[in-house]
Amino acid sequence: MEKSNNWRRLDNSAKIFPIASSKKYSSVFRLSAVLKEKINPNILRKAVKMVLENLPSFKVKLKKGVFWYYFEDNNKEIIIEEEKNYPCKYIDPNTNNDYLFKVTYFENKINLDIFHSLTDGNSGIIFLKEIVYTYIELAHKNEFSKELRIKRKFSNNTEDDYLKNYDKKSKNNRDGKKAYILKGKKLPLAAIGVIHVNINLEQLKSKAKEKNVTITQYLTSILFYAIYEANYRKYNGKKPIKICIPVDLKKYFKSETINNFFSYITVQLDFENNNFNSFNRILEYVKKDFETKLTKDEISKTMSANVKLGNNIFIKSIPLFLKLIIVKLSYMEIRRYTTTTFSNIGRIGIIGEYQKYIDKFLMLIAPESVEKIKCSACSFEKNLVFTFTSTLQNTDIEKRFCNILKMQGIEINVEGNGVHDFIS
Repeated sequence: MEKSNNWRRLDNSAKIFPIASSKKYSSVFRLSAVLKEKINPNILRKAVKMVLENLPSFKVKLKKGVFWYYFEDNNKEIIIEEEKNYPCKYIDPNTNNDYLFKVTYFENKINLDIFHSLTDGNSGIIFLKEIVYTYIELAHKNEFSKELRIKRKFSNNTEDDYLKNYDKKSKNNRDGKKAYILKGKKLPLAAIGVIHVNINLEQLKSKAKEKNVTITQYLTSILFYAIYEANYRKYNGKKPIKICIPVDLKKYFKSETINNFFSYITVQLDFENNNFNSFNRILEYVKKDFETKLTKDEISKTMSANVKLGNNIFIKSIPLFLKLIIVKLSYMEIRRYTTTTFSNIGRIGIIGEYQKYIDKFLMLIAPESVEKIKCSACSFEKNLVFTFTSTLQNTDIEKRFCNILKMQGIEINVEGNGVHDFIS
């Protein structure tokens, strides 16, 4: 197949998502900005079009090659709609003018759903922030000068930094044990339940400091404890609970790419064979496991193993139609090595002049058939939002998570999308 001049290869992580994804496994995450005013769709449409001119790496469509998918420029109109569907749903190119992201709005909220082939959460935040900045400037023209926009700098670098930074001699550090899979009846009609736990950030920081752990370690420990008490014990779990924690590789390697550049660590607790009978015991173990695995050397091993697999001559030479079959089957098996995923993208910094217009930010990850609950977090000013996205009818894990926070003396406020009748 002959490609146009305006095309580029997918990065090493991006390659897998078009092959493994489907309507049941969307590989879509959502970033949302909640403003303090109702969204004007005409202004939002104009803002997104302006931002795409400055960030052309997002203005692409996905095309099939002989061996891999690739990106090609997309000059179609962007579609901006009111939110009508569940979050993180499969983005159908036929109804979205071939774009790999979808912008929707609802009352005072701007949603940006992104197919993971396009980029990761950290670069997605850059895209969302630019949309929000531009929207606020257009909605409040008298308060913002053109100089502010000129000062904002962002990268359009689309290098595959996996290839630049992986170690060809690195050995695989993967664990071969399958994980405990969450049990329970699923929601009907492919529904996705969303529960946002708004957490007092100062109190959370204080409690984490008191325990001498990071916020991510603290929240991961609470999640382990909630899963153990609300699901694992109820269904007599035997396999270890394993939580996948995505890691921003830009913190470990020099990089300016706007593409995917992340890896992960897997923290696991074997409740069947160890005495994790208290929160403090779990917290102590999680801290040590993080410290062991969250080093440049260990992260490099995981990243390098994935890159070497993608660069394997045999795999590269398999035609795409065969890769679709092989990867889908292997990916179904790989997903059984994780109980859930928890992604904390941390503090979202906003230029001072724009802060007064913004209430908070949200991050949501698509749950799927094996990882029936996925978790995410981000913070803005004095609030951290921990979000559960779930395909389960039961909300025992979410309730237990909230109760543990309250027992620790941390103030919370819970919101949802109405799928669950949730009372914490």
